This record gives sequence, structure tokens and C-alpha cells, in this order.
Amino acid sequence: MRLRIRDLREDSDLTQKQVAKYLLCDQSLYSKYERGERVIPVDILVRLAEFYQTSVDYLLGLTERKEPYR
Repeated sequence: MRLRIRDLREDSDLTQKQVAKYLLCDQSLYSKYERGERVIPVDILVRLAEFYQTSVDYLLGLTERKEPYR
């Protein structure tokens, strides 16, 4: 499974530090999420989906539909 969080971050011209600050976590921890070295907790996935205005399924690469579900 390929996470899309790095692509979304880069497309938004954000740094890992900026996203980590939004998530209230360490930049090094967020970096591990992007590299797939740590499992992303569900609450963090939900916050990222809200932040990028998409669905958790899109973040996880389970769908190509970028729009959030209604």
C-alpha cells in the first residue's frame, strides 16, 4: 500500500514540519509516517483527511477518488 501523504504535502508546498505542527507531533515522527516506518493511528489519518479535504481511503491509496465522501 502506498500512502499519498507525501504527495499531498508536496503538492500543497508544505514542509514536514508544518504538517507535523498541525498534527501536534514531532517532525521526525511525521517523517516516519511518510516513509511507512510507523503505522499512522486512525485519529491522525482522520485529521490528515480533514486537512487535505479528502478521504482516508484516498490517503491510503484504496481509491483514486480524491473528493471526500459526503
